[in-house]
Amino acid sequence: MKYGKVIHLALIAGLLAGAAPLASAADEGSPYVSIGADYSSGKYGLDTRTNIWDVPLSVGYKGSAWSASLTVPYLHVSGPANVIPGIGVVSNSNPQGRGRGRGGTGGVTPSTTISGTASGIGDVVAQATYHAIENRDAGFGLDLTGRIKFGTASADKGLGTGKSDYTGAVDIYKTLGAAWTAFGGVAYTDFGSSSYIRLNNVWSANAGIDHAFGQGDSAGLYLFYQERAADTAYARREASLYFNHKVSEHWGLRGYVLGGFADGSPDYGAGMSARFSF
Repeated sequence: MKYGKVIHLALIAGLLAGAAPLASAADEGSPYVSIGADYSSGKYGLDTRTNIWDVPLSVGYKGSAWSASLTVPYLHVSGPANVIPGIGVVSNSNPQGRGRGRGGTGGVTPSTTISGTASGIGDVVAQATYHAIENRDAGFGLDLTGRIKFGTASADKGLGTGKSDYTGAVDIYKTLGAAWTAFGGVAYTDFGSSSYIRLNNVWSANAGIDHAFGQGDSAGLYLFYQERAADTAYARREASLYFNHKVSEHWGLRGYVLGGFADGSPDYGAGMSARFSF
């Protein structure tokens, strides 16, 4: 059986299996809702810049054993049709791609740089995480995550591929004294391909350091790398600085700035989100 099929079955089973523990009062968790705004800009190896606004709305549950979330983003993208949010530049032969206009004959070559602007619902993401190890005495934890990104974003508008993606991830963390925590992880993603956009399955990795302040605040550095998702694409290399602020028992704020160091990543970005826990 191919890796992709194994990941599909494992993720679906994991998401379904997580429903029962999440409903258990013994899990000692709480539901939450969050909304944010993210902006990024980059050339992705092209001459024309792509600007992306992403406004995600999330509902979720964070417990001691399980966590889960469902995110619905709204996108506004301005740039070439062969730049897809979250992937970068690809060979996109869709004659109705962003800036190419509807009713095309298919005569537009994949490498043609034609810019346009489009807005709409992005790819809905469902995610479940099992906190497999949480040893507080040793300050060590290990999480197993399954993620499905449904192909709800319009391929004709260039907001997505129109296909679903499946990701499995393993993340660990280790406290370093009273205030510092080091973390990192690896993930494997099975990207969905369409007749217009052919994508590869890829590995990705992350690492970072977090510093906790008083009153529940924290700040840190997050590094991310991903293999190129297509033969015409580029690898992603990014670094983010973030800050979390606990406003009250129920409210929290998060802000970040991002810098890209490869043509597969935006040149820069920033975002902020607000979260309410019940």
